[in-house]
Amino acid sequence: MDGSLGGAAPLDPWSIPLDKLDPSLAELYVTGAQHEYFRRLRHEDPVHYCPESQFGPYWSITRFHDIVAADSNYAAFSSHPTIVIGDQSDGVEPPMFIAMDPPSHDVQRKAVTPAVAPARLADLEAVIRTNAGSILDSLPRGETFNWVELVSKELTTRMLATLFDVPWNDRHLLPYWSDVITTSETVGVAADMDHRQAVMMECLAYFQDMWRERAAMPPKFDFISLFAHNPETRGMIDNPMELMGNLMLLIVGGNDTTRNSISGGVLALNQYPDQYAKLKADRTLIPNMVPEIIRWQTPLAHMRRNAVVDIEVGGKQIHAGDKVIMWYVSGNRDETVIDEPEKFIIDRDRSRHHLSFGFGIHRCMGNRVAEMQLRVLWEEIMARFDHIEVVGEPVRVVSNFVQGYEDLPVRIAG
Repeated sequence: MDGSLGGAAPLDPWSIPLDKLDPSLAELYVTGAQHEYFRRLRHEDPVHYCPESQFGPYWSITRFHDIVAADSNYAAFSSHPTIVIGDQSDGVEPPMFIAMDPPSHDVQRKAVTPAVAPARLADLEAVIRTNAGSILDSLPRGETFNWVELVSKELTTRMLATLFDVPWNDRHLLPYWSDVITTSETVGVAADMDHRQAVMMECLAYFQDMWRERAAMPPKFDFISLFAHNPETRGMIDNPMELMGNLMLLIVGGNDTTRNSISGGVLALNQYPDQYAKLKADRTLIPNMVPEIIRWQTPLAHMRRNAVVDIEVGGKQIHAGDKVIMWYVSGNRDETVIDEPEKFIIDRDRSRHHLSFGFGIHRCMGNRVAEMQLRVLWEEIMARFDHIEVVGEPVRVVSNFVQGYEDLPVRIAG
């Protein structure tokens, strides 16, 4: 080994001059090397300026409380025009409400929130339990299979199909669109951006047709119907880029995060067999384990903000116009806030005290549904299987944004 990942990033971040440290390198996230980068930054330079990267200069905020403060202060840190570290090469950023400030953000978010509101959770739980049961009952026994493909992706695909009310035979399009959307130069992934654009236009055309159908029908609780019938958002059909941006947000938000937490939970329990034994001995730990999975996995590594005023953070002067990256993946392992943060501990005190859902006006609107999917899935797993064994190394997604898996080889005893 030549001491680098893909020939670009030294494995030992402690050997790199601090001003050259660049945690945005997507190849770091393939092996988990990012965690040591962030450990050094938290200890030596928790508000760190990287003057040169493939995404231009940017600030990294790496400690828990600094991230909460920035995330909660939309007046100083705007999410416009994008929430990822890179800018579109053509300079065109599809508008989406997570990348908007009030009042536009509030109006559009409010329009679709009823799809995942508390009043809907009981109905959604029944759907999740039925889907989880049928998926788990169909799994092979005594042979190796890819948990990501057969379980994580399938369960979240079915949930997305419910939230969008997509025809059952079209459900496979949702994870496909999600994967294409998140494979982008803006998160450090080499991609055919022309192909990506073409696929996104196919997605847009599909949902434009659905929008027109739903607008002519009585209102329902799926995302498209809610947008189409809300007086504040029904004109979005005439703004294709804004519709595309919000479709991207809702598809990725409902797919990648939960999918990768489902896979991450199986991996974590195998890496910490004492915790697996603890779970087997006491299934009532599942509700507490779920947020620990989400913290430990941190399915989205970062969120970007743009400073709109001069402001001091952690003793550093950030100027209006500067790019600021809140590294959730680092804050979730902040030793000053979380005890033994590198470890996976299913009965951890205050396990919901993590950054993965964000804070402030942009806090994940579907966080309860995400937690419920994981809880119900693990209840159904523990009712069926004594053990899910990881039998090979996981294949991780190349991205500095989505911390995910392409393959997790597992075996369930026959």
